[in-house]
Amino acid sequence: MNIKTKLTVVNFLEFFSWGAWLLSAGAYMVATLQFTGVQVGSVYATLGLASVFMPPIMGIIADRWLSAEKLFGISHLILAGVFFLMTTVTDFNSFYLLTFLASSLYMPTLALNNSISYYNLEQKGYDAVKVFPKIRVWGTIGFVIAAWAVDLLGYKISKEQFYLASVASALLGGYAFLLPVIPIVKTKGKTLMQRFGLDAFVLFKNKNLAIFFVFSILLGAALQITNIWGVPFLNDFEIHYKDSFVVKHSVFLMSLSQVSEVVFILAIPYFLKRFGIKTVVLISMFAWVFRFGFLGLGSPEGVGLLFLILSMIIYGMAFDFYVISGSLYVDKASSKEVRSSSQGMFMMMVNGFGAILGAYISGLVVDHYTQDGVKEWSTIWFIFSIYAFIIGILFVWIFKYKHEPQKEKL
Repeated sequence: MNIKTKLTVVNFLEFFSWGAWLLSAGAYMVATLQFTGVQVGSVYATLGLASVFMPPIMGIIADRWLSAEKLFGISHLILAGVFFLMTTVTDFNSFYLLTFLASSLYMPTLALNNSISYYNLEQKGYDAVKVFPKIRVWGTIGFVIAAWAVDLLGYKISKEQFYLASVASALLGGYAFLLPVIPIVKTKGKTLMQRFGLDAFVLFKNKNLAIFFVFSILLGAALQITNIWGVPFLNDFEIHYKDSFVVKHSVFLMSLSQVSEVVFILAIPYFLKRFGIKTVVLISMFAWVFRFGFLGLGSPEGVGLLFLILSMIIYGMAFDFYVISGSLYVDKASSKEVRSSSQGMFMMMVNGFGAILGAYISGLVVDHYTQDGVKEWSTIWFIFSIYAFIIGILFVWIFKYKHEPQKEKL
């Protein structure tokens, strides 16, 4: 089995494990565990909290002491056990603690997956910009298949979704040990700061990278908004459209967002080569403007349904053109000694600080526009759309970057 096939299997299982519960856990907590809205929000916030400190720590360990593929495998084997334990508890405190542990184990594996993929492709002489998107797309396919399985099998409000996640993580944990070993960078003769991986913070001396990380936080907030509020928004149509497909299969409809990723991931090499990272990221930001705007215009029937579908389609461009392209940009802009650490830092900004910011700010907006239990969803989505528009304008003004196709690897 060649390295591209091995990495394809890794990406498929990695995101299958996530797709089995990310979109549906909220419905399970509300309908089955009877958690309050604040409790549900705090559980989802563990993804952000864990992403603040765990990816950099895992990246440091992978750069200094334990090879990335082994750390990746161990994390998923433990994660499989945590997912299993989550099916045995029903009280909020226990469920919260287990979810926090699961998040702490899973979120850093996203960055490790990138590091493992980039290293192995480079060693085999492949251009990661051209090859990795074709591999990463199978992660999206895995996520979609898992979400569809949960929806069609009726697991949306049951604990069985975590059994699916557990099995996927167990398989991936074992499989990771079959990957080529990534050598650890020797620390002999290096400073104490370098030995503990703190030299990764030299990335902030690069003005463009520092600015890029700041915008990673701001756009990371946008990434979390539809993860948190997408299904509740669609479920609220039950008042007037109880028997509609949108209400009955809200998880299925939201998963179409990931289907669109399949197309846009494959478009990344062309856009990066031709336009450069600044234009690609700017496209992502304005795609978020339309993502939220279309939701604000959406409804389960007629033209409103078309707007919902368009929102799902545009998501692929909004997500991929920042998260995937951004990870490639950070990889190329970092030295090999801090490659894993830099990926961990990028994920910390996007899925850590960004997720926390998105969770709490969006919660304040939703609460502000809720009267007598009824949410003014159109207004809420339009506010989020304006937020994305402002970020895009600021990015054009602040991020100074000149694309030179003949000189750059990107």
